[in-house]
Amino acid sequence: MDVNTKDIAIRRATNADLPKLGEFLQFLVEAERPFDPTLKEGKIFYYDIQELILDEKTEVLVIDYKNQVIGCGYAQIRSAKHYQKHTLFGYLGFMYVNPEFRGNGLNNLLLNDLKKWVLSQGITEVRLEVYHENEPAVKAYEKAGFKSILTTMRCDITPTDNDSH
Repeated sequence: MDVNTKDIAIRRATNADLPKLGEFLQFLVEAERPFDPTLKEGKIFYYDIQELILDEKTEVLVIDYKNQVIGCGYAQIRSAKHYQKHTLFGYLGFMYVNPEFRGNGLNNLLLNDLKKWVLSQGITEVRLEVYHENEPAVKAYEKAGFKSILTTMRCDITPTDNDSH
């Protein structure tokens, strides 16, 4: 769907947005399931959205299109590891745009507003996590200036019947 950006407002999330944000979180979990065999079955809540809205170290934003919430994301101030150059960084998460509205640059508008908020906190390092195999998301973040610096790898070492000697 082509979207006129004058019909778009990026604003702070409120408690009134919680039902829609709860839906988005489940859509996000379902979209990530194919990339992560370690996710539990059923509904998963990565975080308490209301707690994020209330947290002064977190900025939760929604994309509003003609008074309809169609996307969201948050930035959170986190402590860096003791061996890193920076002491704090902005962590971005819960990045979601309704599928019918993708391809209109809305994620980029949201990213820019989240980066501005992080900068307003005096922080210049921004990080996020994305599944390596989620190529559309990886490409979108690379286009927005992100670079991969670490890959998490896993291995299931559950014994099989063939392993018994």
